[in-house]
Amino acid sequence: MNATAEAGTGSAPRKPVHLAVYDTFADWETGHTTAHLARAGYPIRTVGPGREHVTTIGGLRVQPDLALDELRPEDSSLLVLTGADLWDTSEDLAPFARTARAFLDAGVPVAAICGATAGLAREGLLDDRDHTSAVSFYLAATGYRGGERYIDADAVTDGGLVTAGPTEPVAFAREVFRLLGVYEGEVLDAWYRLFHDSDAEAYAVLEKAGR
Repeated sequence: MNATAEAGTGSAPRKPVHLAVYDTFADWETGHTTAHLARAGYPIRTVGPGREHVTTIGGLRVQPDLALDELRPEDSSLLVLTGADLWDTSEDLAPFARTARAFLDAGVPVAAICGATAGLAREGLLDDRDHTSAVSFYLAATGYRGGERYIDADAVTDGGLVTAGPTEPVAFAREVFRLLGVYEGEVLDAWYRLFHDSDAEAYAVLEKAGR
């Protein structure tokens, strides 16, 4: 059975996808990713600095399912790090970047968008991987050593790590789906064309594939 099969059809339960949540996190950046992963059978669990509620940029209050110090790579399929003002204004989110290192060292993928890419740059995780972000000089301001690996693209995957800028939530999701094998080939292309380009012809491809 391939990775696009729905949960509950006899396949082994998937490990959860863990979505990092913290004050000022950008709630528009990961909606496509988490919604379609959930539909593909991945439980979505939120991880906060603690278990106290956090407030998004959009003013939504989120109660984390678990605290960061409770999270273990072996219990997860993927760690998703969203952008947030706090990535650039304090060191409060540095523990999430350190957790990303632990995930990647354990062979568990990480996906980072917007300000989270700067956090990973400061942690040294972009020095030896192809990556992208909002613009190259945003990451250069962190003082990291990976500038030669920066790619001007909507989203980039390398070494188990997905990166994207704040204006590319659909491309970010596309790379996550590719990495986890949720959608592949023409189905993945059609999904992207539908949600990014409003391509009506792409819907027919997805409908035929039962997606």
